[in-house]
Amino acid sequence: MSNHTAVTEIILVGFPGLAEAFHGLVSTMMFFAYMISLSANGTVVCLVTFNEYLRQPMYLFIANLAVSDLLFDTVTLPNLIARYWFGASTIPLRMCHFQIFLVHYFGSMDSFLLMLMAADRYVAICHPLRYTSIMTNKAVTISCGICWIILSSSINSIIVVLASQIPLCGPNKVSSLFCGYTAYAALACADISGSRKVVLATALVVLLLPLGLILASYVKIIVTILSIRSESLRRTFYTCVTHLLVIALYFTPRIFMYIVSNVPLVKIKPETSALLLFLYSFVPHMTNPIIYFLRAKEIKQTLRWILQRNKFKERD
Repeated sequence: MSNHTAVTEIILVGFPGLAEAFHGLVSTMMFFAYMISLSANGTVVCLVTFNEYLRQPMYLFIANLAVSDLLFDTVTLPNLIARYWFGASTIPLRMCHFQIFLVHYFGSMDSFLLMLMAADRYVAICHPLRYTSIMTNKAVTISCGICWIILSSSINSIIVVLASQIPLCGPNKVSSLFCGYTAYAALACADISGSRKVVLATALVVLLLPLGLILASYVKIIVTILSIRSESLRRTFYTCVTHLLVIALYFTPRIFMYIVSNVPLVKIKPETSALLLFLYSFVPHMTNPIIYFLRAKEIKQTLRWILQRNKFKERD
């Protein structure tokens, strides 16, 4: 190890093999993607924060999800845009470690928040008479606080500690859109199979445990609706369709990529891997707020009221 130069900077490749002629187009698309995410998620947070009528458990969970998605995009997309606009492809090693922590932190938060949203729908449909006593704003604040402060931070501290201990003594190019553990670990110049197993187990727990609880809650929800045959419950379940769509957008591609990346016989080209990473990392962050806008009656009514009030002010 003493014969090798210590790595102090990391080069983010971005989209491997992308011709220079397309750099401007790709970076512009990413800039608009960030602006859409910023405006859509920011609008959700502002509506829930400043409209007392929307300070209900379901919308508080949606606001937390919007904050998580917005922060994820903020710690990743500006670096990626700068890489293609200004050629700023290098970041300090410590900053790469910090980005690894944040990327996995906010990814874990999405998983936990989707699980809490499923619990909210479970109580609303299976125990409607106890909903207001169980799903209080205080309970939502405590559960979200536990996810933000304890679960995500503790779990992902393990990942970043393991990443910081990986010996780097060769190429310092991370073939990814941002610093994540898998892409960073590919630079190791020693056997880190133990570290990989721990991170894989952690990732599967973060994904599969919430997903298992979500599926169990929806099985119970469906059984309850079929057994009671209530029209009001069927209309309530209609509100779950939005949540199910967001769940599918989040869990399906991630589980697929974890399985494929850990099967030796299956090889994905770096170009394909980067494209899939962009699609399942950033596209849901743009579409989730739009899905909620289209499906949530209260949010649409609030937006309509704000727009109408602004029109009246302009006339006056």
